[in-house]
Amino acid sequence: MLTLGRQTLVFFLAAAVSATVLAQDPFSSLRHDMVELIRAIARDAAADTGRPTINDRVLAAMDKVPRHGFVPTDEVRAAYANRPLPIGHGQTISQPYIVALMTDLINPQPAAVVLEIGTGSGYQAAILAELVRTVCTIEIIEPLARRAQEVLRREGFSQVRTRIGDGYFGWEDCGPFDAILVTAAASQIPPPLVRQLKPGGRMVIPVGAPFLAQHLTVVDKGVDGTVTTRQVLPVRFVPLTGTR
Repeated sequence: MLTLGRQTLVFFLAAAVSATVLAQDPFSSLRHDMVELIRAIARDAAADTGRPTINDRVLAAMDKVPRHGFVPTDEVRAAYANRPLPIGHGQTISQPYIVALMTDLINPQPAAVVLEIGTGSGYQAAILAELVRTVCTIEIIEPLARRAQEVLRREGFSQVRTRIGDGYFGWEDCGPFDAILVTAAASQIPPPLVRQLKPGGRMVIPVGAPFLAQHLTVVDKGVDGTVTTRQVLPVRFVPLTGTR
């Protein structure tokens, strides 16, 4: 009769659990690898961003949310690559590192209400939903908005409120907001979004000409209402569409 030592038994039990998890979610190891790559990129980009690490809560959300469920079926194999992917209608899902960085920059708190401009695939909204109380997200392209609504509902993100409309004007009835994330490049910071940001709140937005030089920009609104901005990193986003 074969008798297993304690360490050997623990090893086999752990292996069995890992095999079960992998069978239930074959993408889990790819998500883990993606998160480790994000950690490495954060260290390498620290001189530019001033952030050598990404908050562990943000990385845990990245490790949990199934990015492959938010991309078109013909892009599933590349879902966890660190690059943007097309989602149709001339739009993209941002590369994972940028999603992590933008999320980290707003310092999301569990009780926060956050506005996202540019729902796109719904992935950024899902990441935020793991971290804050309420997410309000706006998409101007109706087919994308409908698909994102469906995916977010399917994945159980009930704390995400969705709207089809022009994000330039924000969503006043859903605010005011502790933080705002804009996932498309604007030529200037939209004044309606600044107004809907709470005193002490923060907005992260790519600012620059379409398809030319853009900078990820942090907009801080002081408790006295004063607004300051700082550039973080050169980026390239699709343009913010709508009225402006």
